[in-house]
Amino acid sequence: MRCLKLFNIMGKTIFDKIWEKHAVSKLEDGAVILYIDCHYIHEVTSPQAFAGLNKRGIKVRRPDKTLATCDHNIPTINQHLYINDDSSRIPIETLKSNCKEHGIEMYGLLHKNNGVVHIIGPELGFTQCGMTIVCGDSHTSTHGAFGNIAFGIGTSEVEMVLASQTLIQYKPKQMLIEVNGQLGEQVCAKDLILSIISQLGTSFGTGSFIEFRGDTIEKLSMEERMTICNMSIEMGARGAIIPPDEITFKYLLEREYFPKSESANLIKEWSELKSDIDANYDSKVTIDAATIEPMITYGTNPGAGIKISDTIPFSDEESFVKSLKYMGFRCGDKLEHKSVDYIFLGSCTNGRIEDFRAFASIVKGKRKHPDVIVWLVPGSRRVLEQIESEETGKILRDAGFEIREPGCSACLAMNEDKVPSGKYCLSTSNRNFEGRQGLGARTILCGPLVAAASSITGVITDPRKFIANEL
Repeated sequence: MRCLKLFNIMGKTIFDKIWEKHAVSKLEDGAVILYIDCHYIHEVTSPQAFAGLNKRGIKVRRPDKTLATCDHNIPTINQHLYINDDSSRIPIETLKSNCKEHGIEMYGLLHKNNGVVHIIGPELGFTQCGMTIVCGDSHTSTHGAFGNIAFGIGTSEVEMVLASQTLIQYKPKQMLIEVNGQLGEQVCAKDLILSIISQLGTSFGTGSFIEFRGDTIEKLSMEERMTICNMSIEMGARGAIIPPDEITFKYLLEREYFPKSESANLIKEWSELKSDIDANYDSKVTIDAATIEPMITYGTNPGAGIKISDTIPFSDEESFVKSLKYMGFRCGDKLEHKSVDYIFLGSCTNGRIEDFRAFASIVKGKRKHPDVIVWLVPGSRRVLEQIESEETGKILRDAGFEIREPGCSACLAMNEDKVPSGKYCLSTSNRNFEGRQGLGARTILCGPLVAAASSITGVITDPRKFIANEL
């Protein structure tokens, strides 16, 4: 009798499938040469990379796979005027010169497609599904919302991609975070990801790519999924990925530069882009969405978060004490009803049209608190035009708000949008590090709904109570 040896062949994750398709060759040390489908660049991390190319006399390998925009240094008012600040103007001019020399499409100031790099890629339709996407910016993970391997790279790697359209990479570990259940009223995607980071910590995903799955994720819009993937790196992950579905395809079909003539074949291919039922992960986590409430941070990293109704927990750990001292808080403090000086709606995390519509839905028919400075900064010129073409713009202006021009703005204060030292800013951006929004600035992260309610009251406000009090 012949005996057959049976091998247990595990299924593959969506990450495995994309990785294997783009692995050009494997090196002796286990790394692979990974082909890159799309390379986004901006004015901050590209000048040194282009200088390296020019020094070696090398041209960009695939300018047609490279897209440039200026976003970090640009002003958010009077963009038609000359930029006097050399530290902002020179990188923008350098990017323009480099793109012209190498034949790269660039969306400069006032161009209809200009905006924050991780907002314009998806909104224009250049970000699709099953791709490898890189950019010299940590929040490139945003594009994983479409079922992509997308991650930030350093300046030397930017040069490598420009020169070869490939990268040498080691395959990361893989983590599955499954979120099930119904999100509560006035609880948004930003609350969901802040809650996850506060539960798991800022180093939980170190060295891993996270796949988000579950019926909660499936119900999210593309804008909400981008918020989730955008902030995945704040738990130490290399990036995040969400399998594409009908919501993804509908979004893409509405994009101007999406190849609609190829849509049927592409969508058929992408419909198979999902993890096998027996796929293997290095770790798995399950989250109950029903337990999540509006979130705020109290410390100097995104993991230092609490439900808006909770108090700051106790710890005598040195870094914890240091962060509270910087923020001017104490253990046991309750931050709900605390006065704030600035409120910022924008960034690649929450600068999309849905975020402005959500903000407007809260402030409609009310007036901005006179003691709070509010910066509403669209993530792109198209988002700005959308705001102005629909009721959203009128609602915001009637409530006393100014809508600025697109850019990264106060997310990282590389232009004039800086929060003064010691002032508190309730921010929809992604990081609350010391000095992130200006030297000595104190950042409290939140979602658009908390920001909106607080902009009316002048204090940190639970949008659920705000709505209930208005009824």
